[in-house]
Amino acid sequence: MYHAGPSAVDAVRALKELARERPDELELFEGFTDAELDGWAVVVPEEVRGVLREIGGLETEDHEYRFGPRGREVFADGCWTLGETDFGEGSLIVGVGAAGWGPVVAVNPWGSDPDVTVEAPDFATWLAGFAERLADGVADRPRGTFSVPATSTVALAEADEPGQAGEAGEAGEADQSDGAGSGVDRELAALVGRGDPLTDLVDLHGLPGYPCSVDWEPYFSTFHNTADTGSSEVQFEIVGEGRALLLRSVVSGDFLGRAVRRHRVPADAARRAVAELRELADSCPGLVELEAGCADSDMDGWSVPVPEDVRTVFREIGGVAIAGLPALRLLPGAPEHMVDPELHRMLGGDGSYWPLARIVHGRGHALAQIRIDPATGRWGYVVSVPGDGESLRTYPELALLAESLPDLLLTFARLARRAAAGPDFAARMARDTRWLFPNTGEPWPRPSPVGEWAGSADPLLAAATELPDGTHAADLRAVPIPSDLCFYRAAGWPYAARLERLHFAAAGRLAAAVPVPVPVPVPASVNVPVVG
Repeated sequence: MYHAGPSAVDAVRALKELARERPDELELFEGFTDAELDGWAVVVPEEVRGVLREIGGLETEDHEYRFGPRGREVFADGCWTLGETDFGEGSLIVGVGAAGWGPVVAVNPWGSDPDVTVEAPDFATWLAGFAERLADGVADRPRGTFSVPATSTVALAEADEPGQAGEAGEAGEADQSDGAGSGVDRELAALVGRGDPLTDLVDLHGLPGYPCSVDWEPYFSTFHNTADTGSSEVQFEIVGEGRALLLRSVVSGDFLGRAVRRHRVPADAARRAVAELRELADSCPGLVELEAGCADSDMDGWSVPVPEDVRTVFREIGGVAIAGLPALRLLPGAPEHMVDPELHRMLGGDGSYWPLARIVHGRGHALAQIRIDPATGRWGYVVSVPGDGESLRTYPELALLAESLPDLLLTFARLARRAAAGPDFAARMARDTRWLFPNTGEPWPRPSPVGEWAGSADPLLAAATELPDGTHAADLRAVPIPSDLCFYRAAGWPYAARLERLHFAAAGRLAAAVPVPVPVPVPASVNVPVVG
């Protein structure tokens, strides 16, 4: 089945014969006129026209497929949805950019066994195979007899970038090259651009055979205590005129289900950040403004050690004001850095964090900060934590913003360049950085009771098991940036629990919420009657 060769004419003839022989089992829909086909938003090649003039779709007892738009339906994302699969849980799509329309792919991202199967290389071949199965009385969809892996788009985009640093290898996932390496496919790399941590790619050329299943699963999990509304979805798109399929996980209302491949942070991120911000300040006056930095002698007198990459920034830049964003005050002493004493205690106290900005959202505010490892002096992850102590105590949460200060500055510079290319710079920047405030729509890593990591071979996870009972934590090395970590959404976090403190290990690579200990009730004395 699905060998190359069947023509559109053969497929139409076979279906018409079946419709005459089995009118109760197969209904063929009316075809389209050439005028209708000419009015479509996509080019309809002659081979496909040969089918669509005769047949506009078909319906059996188990399936209904429509071969073109009717009414308000439109082509989208490089493909046309032929119909549903698995009782509406999945979609059967066909690429509409290729010469003969194809490939035909079934995408079912739900359930315990998500399935993506490339059923045929083109529309005519799929139609002939469908007719063959229908003639044989086979109602089930074809299952993959071959298999190929999906590829992280970030891994593909960065496969041949030398001299990178960051989280690669720390969490196990980020060091995988997904088969790209020095043999990276330039055409595929061009299709994914910078890549996205929650998007995978399926190379649809050179498959070993058909039907071909794809080794893939979404980045969210709808099982084991969905966090909120369970409204996650998979967005799929056929790109490059049928060359590749993109599968993007939109994590909404569920926890992350697996680790991601994050963008690497350049080894010279601090130098690049300074240079890019200076260039933006020159080219976008009034929109990007920089404050003067400070001397090494000033930094030597601070209460915390300042590593060289941070000094590279602070020597040149003491503050960053970008229209649409809260101002970053990099040097100490700014009014935005004032922290309530109780919040200061819950955040770890002196030497454990470096305030950067006050972030206002509605009636609330948060404090963006760099986490510092007091034991080593290492400056690490940038997080945003609610700035109201009572809110944090009742609803412990934070947002992961960047792997480091230079990483955050590079992100701001990239977004500013994009905003500068269009109208309303400030509004674009504000819209693109809603993730600066906690719990504003980014993926949710799943907080786990630290006891689950007992015996772990990972030193960071193993050390977390020494935290008090009831503590929940998340490994932030393997999650996308940005992410929202909402401890109170964890199934094991009691509704009435209150936060004692946040704990950040290894400069923020692991974040934990330590609850206020629950008093152990003391049994009242009991008078035991004496008998006799």
